[in-house]
Amino acid sequence: MKAAILVEQNKPLVVADIELPSKLEKGQVLVKVVSSSVCGSQIGEIDGVKGPDRFLPHLLGHEGGGIVEETGPGVKRVKKGDHVVMHWRKGLGIESATPKYKWGDKTVNAGWVTTFNEKAIISENRLTSIPKDVDFEVAALMGCAITTGFGVVNNNAKLRTGESIAVFGVGGVGLNVVQAAALVGAKTIIAIDIYDNKLKFAQELGATHVINGAQKDVLKEITNISGSKGVDVAVDITGNVKVIEQAYEATAPKGRTILVGVPKKGEKVCIYTLPLHFGKVLTGSHGGESQPSTDIPKFIDLYKKKKLSLKHMITQTFKLDDINKAIDAMRKGETIKCMIRMKP
Repeated sequence: MKAAILVEQNKPLVVADIELPSKLEKGQVLVKVVSSSVCGSQIGEIDGVKGPDRFLPHLLGHEGGGIVEETGPGVKRVKKGDHVVMHWRKGLGIESATPKYKWGDKTVNAGWVTTFNEKAIISENRLTSIPKDVDFEVAALMGCAITTGFGVVNNNAKLRTGESIAVFGVGGVGLNVVQAAALVGAKTIIAIDIYDNKLKFAQELGATHVINGAQKDVLKEITNISGSKGVDVAVDITGNVKVIEQAYEATAPKGRTILVGVPKKGEKVCIYTLPLHFGKVLTGSHGGESQPSTDIPKFIDLYKKKKLSLKHMITQTFKLDDINKAIDAMRKGETIKCMIRMKP
């Protein structure tokens, strides 16, 4: 089967044929991957944002939609023929051993979920069954972008009706923060990015104001919109240390700053900490603290009831052979969410 392999950091992925293990171990599930989205986290892995990679070569991808082909010992939550979301946050079920694939005489490592391969061995607790009438590309978005975005609003920020929020970076996750904020009735939703195409999408999903950070003084614009005290909630998706500092400064004295993006290893953020002693909150998000097994069915129900707008976020599609073109398009800001479609 074909897979995209991270062989060396800061280099293009290598697309090659690899071999599946001969048998499934306890808690493992063989899934035919139909669609996979590309998340900014994969670009971070390629670039070594968290430091040198100790597991090269290895497979990537953590949000996908597919079909269960075989289940290993002990698996009870999915069965052959099920359509599933493949997600990186732990759900219910067994956490299996991670698989190892063969690439000629080399071993290719993998985590509990990978989606940049035509078939994948996935841990049971990284799969959630979905109705068979759900589009596989929508399923892929459920693996991270939607669950993280909504989790940030509902679990980390605990945004309330009538509050204000500023979202720094409106890619796949950021747009879903905007969408979730609109659904809970936020009064003011400010989207900040350096790409006008993303800001346009943010407006369509409920942003009341947009700011192009490459063209305007972001803090001045936020003050003009929200007043001198700042916003109730500021969310950083970018991981850029200067943007993180802006998000913190834009937050009201008793507001909440939520960090989703991760700075490069070794980079430091400089903030004035006194407000943290008097009610201001600064916290990091880990996938919005989402619970995939319970959250994904809820979000699918909202999507079916046309409460969520998802498909139009997918602005480009690629074959697995062209995955490096997809990654390049993301780096250039040319796409909102790009989708990798595996062969039929």
